Amino acid sequence: MFVVSLTDAAGSLTLNNYRQLLTEPRQRALMLTSVVLGVGAAIFATVLGAPLGLVFARARLPAKRFLRIALIVPLVIPPYIMALAWVLLTGPVGLFARAAGRDFLSDWTYSLTGAIVVLGLTFYPLSMLATEAAARRVDARLEESALLAASPRRVFWRITLPLIGPTVAAAGLIVFVLALSEFGVPALLRVRVFTTEAFTAFAAFYDFGAGVALCAPLLVVALIVSVVIKFIIGERLLVTTRSMRLGLPLIFNRPLRAAILLGIAVVICASSLLPIAALLFEATRINRIASAVSTSGTAIANSLWLAFAGATLIVALAAVLGYGRARARSRLRVLFDPAFILLFAAPSTVVGIGIIGLWNREGLMGQVYSSQWVIVVTYIARFAPVAALMLAASVRQISTSSEEAAEVAGASWTHTFGRIVLPQLHTALMAAWVVSFIFCFGELGATILVAPPGESTLPVRVYTLIANTPSSEVASLALMQVGITIVPLILLTVFLPKKGARKPA
Repeated sequence: MFVVSLTDAAGSLTLNNYRQLLTEPRQRALMLTSVVLGVGAAIFATVLGAPLGLVFARARLPAKRFLRIALIVPLVIPPYIMALAWVLLTGPVGLFARAAGRDFLSDWTYSLTGAIVVLGLTFYPLSMLATEAAARRVDARLEESALLAASPRRVFWRITLPLIGPTVAAAGLIVFVLALSEFGVPALLRVRVFTTEAFTAFAAFYDFGAGVALCAPLLVVALIVSVVIKFIIGERLLVTTRSMRLGLPLIFNRPLRAAILLGIAVVICASSLLPIAALLFEATRINRIASAVSTSGTAIANSLWLAFAGATLIVALAAVLGYGRARARSRLRVLFDPAFILLFAAPSTVVGIGIIGLWNREGLMGQVYSSQWVIVVTYIARFAPVAALMLAASVRQISTSSEEAAEVAGASWTHTFGRIVLPQLHTALMAAWVVSFIFCFGELGATILVAPPGESTLPVRVYTLIANTPSSEVASLALMQVGITIVPLILLTVFLPKKGARKPA
């Protein structure tokens, strides 16, 4: 990609693509908009998610498991579906406009502010889960000792918050880079950023060099953020053990507890119930949903089997990569996490353009490129790193003594890995497979570039139908995609061991 970006249409060496990137006012405006989008989404997601994570870690709430699942739902809904639901709610002919008899929100909907709100509501579960995990890792003895000389409020501000702060900041940086690299939301809400500009340069003008050059700032930012995240939290990225005892509990009186529950209900309503309700209302009738399914049956079937194949291959690869990362003793291991984060955070349009440049050639690679398997390759390129990090964290919790005993007994590494390590990772493997399936099933930005002619997935089908198809059909397909992504999440939470359940030895 980089080499091609240094050549012009005739194949001659040139720096024009990067010169335009640095000198044109339009490019500087794109950079400013992209950064504001990322920063705004990160701040909104952190302000929303971090307090929720702290409450779930330290407070007693009714139906806590159910509430946590409900709050995680936006994370498994593809961002572009959230943007579509947002348009159906607040657009010129949306539900609110029809209820009021006039349009009063569309200017705000199709704006940078609207994109920030949608991305913040999509990614706040990341901040919530990271904060909850960090709060549970705090050594309770530190807070208990501080309580002997200070008030609970002072202990929270001077002990608890500084201990969980780095993880909260790292989660905010991850949200920042994910928002910066998002394609579907700004594209649907008509916000011009580098990801949409790179897509236009390649898809509309087939200017490979310009498209790659436009991606360069995003890759640089993603690299910087991945290094900063590693610097902030270090090995805690892989260490997920909890404190033996719950730290300083949050105790609320009845009015405050009721207010917190009301706030949680408002967040669930805004981030999940309202978008799903908008899709349901727009789909209106079962027969329309059935009609939409029948006309898009091939795309739905493609998405299901490609996501299944992609998730399976991702977990197979990630199990080896995660094991290698967790057991690595080389000094170069400090580079693994930033590399994984960078690959996962790379904009989908960057991945799509890169795969086209690499695989669009004669021979076996060309055969893969002209088939549906290129979409599976895209899934692996995008999501294997995050699955590897998940499994690396689980491997770190497995004692090495059993592996050492097997080595002493003469067992090969493959035998040890298959008979000792993998059985202890069955829960983590299942979780990684479900997460990978959800990500693969909702992937849009790269798939829309690499999908062979005549081949389509459900996200690509929905995106291409938005402009010239009745909104009821689009809403029906989007609703089906939401349902298919939520079902694995529910199954995972049902079959995962509950707290206190006996774990494998």
